[in-house]
Amino acid sequence: MDHFRICTMSTLIGRLNNFEQKYDPKELYVTGQISLPLITPRVSIIGSRKASSNGVYTAETLAGFFAKHNVTIVSGLAEGIDTAAHNGAIAANGQTIAVIGTPLDKFYPAKNRKLQELLMQKHLVISQFPTNYPVMPKNFVIRNRTMALISNATIIVEAKDGSGSLHQGWEALRLGRPLFIRSILARDSSLKWIKNLTHYGAILFTDPKEILDELPFKRQLSEVSQ
Repeated sequence: MDHFRICTMSTLIGRLNNFEQKYDPKELYVTGQISLPLITPRVSIIGSRKASSNGVYTAETLAGFFAKHNVTIVSGLAEGIDTAAHNGAIAANGQTIAVIGTPLDKFYPAKNRKLQELLMQKHLVISQFPTNYPVMPKNFVIRNRTMALISNATIIVEAKDGSGSLHQGWEALRLGRPLFIRSILARDSSLKWIKNLTHYGAILFTDPKEILDELPFKRQLSEVSQ
């Protein structure tokens, strides 16, 4: 991967406050066609790698809905929910950003190589790991913090207790960014994470229109929906 830009988070999303600077990557490696700084609202759609068919459908549908409302979809290019979110945005002719846990010249999972190459050409792929940086499990936790920082809001489509997606959920709350969880998930009493996150401010939702009101540029988004 020879064609990439090196930038800072402030170049990407604007001036950071003290809370945002805590885990701010010092350098980001970026490739793709989406212009910087990012100006449209951005929503992360994340969840389980081993997603259910309903979860995949929901992620694709949510991504399509937001893409049609001029919201950029952010996800992590992992299997399952992440892949569905990127594909849903692409199918709706929207913009999508992948924040990956590997250097830009690596493809993980390997089966998503074509999707990553497409995003590099037509959308945007972001990494905070330089070429030849070793791929380790902790990279993906670090990536989730960065993804929360880039996004104006985060949606967890489905996840099990202990899921990596929950790292991003907690980080979104720490940053004061809205965190949304599908209401239907709260029916599963075995999931402890939902009660924990809602106790600290996560919001249960049934209609994605509820999320639009929490995003920047609400006036422009309202006009699009009419």
